[in-house]
Amino acid sequence: MNVPQHPQHELRDQLLRAQQSAIATGTVPPVLRPVIRESWERAIRGAIDPDRALPSLELDEDAFREYRAAHALAPVLPVIRRLLVDGADDAGLVVAVGDSRGRLLWVEGDAGLRRRAEDMLFVAGADWSEARVGTSAPGTALQLDRAMQIRGAEHYNRIAHPWSCTAAPVHDPVDGALLGVIDITGTDHAVAPHTLSLVSATVAAVEAELRIVSLESTVRAARRTSRTTAMPTAKPVRTPLSVLGGRRPQLGSRELSRRHAEILVLLAWHRQGLGAERLASLVYESDASPVTLRAEIVRLRRVLDAAGEPPLESRPYRLGRELDLDAASVAKLLGQGALRRAAERYAGPVLPDSTAPGVVELRDDLAGRLRESMLSDASPELLLAYADRDECRYDTEVWRALLGILPPRSPRRASVVAHLERIESALR
Repeated sequence: MNVPQHPQHELRDQLLRAQQSAIATGTVPPVLRPVIRESWERAIRGAIDPDRALPSLELDEDAFREYRAAHALAPVLPVIRRLLVDGADDAGLVVAVGDSRGRLLWVEGDAGLRRRAEDMLFVAGADWSEARVGTSAPGTALQLDRAMQIRGAEHYNRIAHPWSCTAAPVHDPVDGALLGVIDITGTDHAVAPHTLSLVSATVAAVEAELRIVSLESTVRAARRTSRTTAMPTAKPVRTPLSVLGGRRPQLGSRELSRRHAEILVLLAWHRQGLGAERLASLVYESDASPVTLRAEIVRLRRVLDAAGEPPLESRPYRLGRELDLDAASVAKLLGQGALRRAAERYAGPVLPDSTAPGVVELRDDLAGRLRESMLSDASPELLLAYADRDECRYDTEVWRALLGILPPRSPRRASVVAHLERIESALR
């Protein structure tokens, strides 16, 4: 007599088979939720080994303690402890707070679970960014800038399969900048519906407290300078980096060469930074040494200096100040489900003339995500506007989907049918 398998075990086995197939073929089967599938695809493109990838500990103990104490979330840690950590011991949960790049700053809660979590380096100081370890609630929440719940074998990294987690990003209430992430990790209780509500409510309380801290800091500064009528100094606005569509790429009002635009868009997209060899492989079509890249970086630094931008940081190469990349804005809006705003912001493919491998991959990824969202969620009006774009003029699937959702008496049906006939005629 065969004993029926537990549903959770069946799901885990199904996801393991999906992962093996994805690694072998480079294509993730549709068994996964779309948001998890896209995260696995990023992990595969990043060559993350699901059996061997481990978080890194880049700072020594003294440097880490200094960094953590100076972090913007340090003053509001009591709020997080009061709302989450104080009940985590009884609930059998671990609470983690990370920075905007995925480095865990504090890991507290159930002592027994924390000791078990140490086996997968889920500890303060460890890098749990998606780029480092693949799909996880804290890393993917930061990658997409949205709340995430990851259950068991949905993690790309198999060492995390016994765990489930819920995480949500924290933003500066003054300028909206991403500050970090709050995460609850544990068993299936960590992904219960009420857990997501609890984490979201904690983020709201933390951001409210940060606003109070900011106001108090402003008042103290005003008192110190005895300028009671002075307005608080506004934080610098991020410089726009425009790379979508057929226009010349621009940094603010300054036009960029194609090569400089390629380097900047890759660094703006990979906010954690890129090593010299990795960046060179993303910029140049054929094998190029980091020496070739360094010469281009020297010229780019002159351009940034003339534009009043901070110089590029090295080891790894990283932007000295975050840029407002239009492609990243579209990706963020898609992740938030704001499809209409994403379509309005999407002026066309990323650097359409570029053949840099990293840009081609980014271009295809963003265009594919927009197309998939359009096919699954767009209204007839929005899909019609999308279908009229140059890149969709001969996309039979888009035009057939449009025909399928137009009302039966829509006056546009005849023109859509005629366009489909022209496409089919041209492809014969």
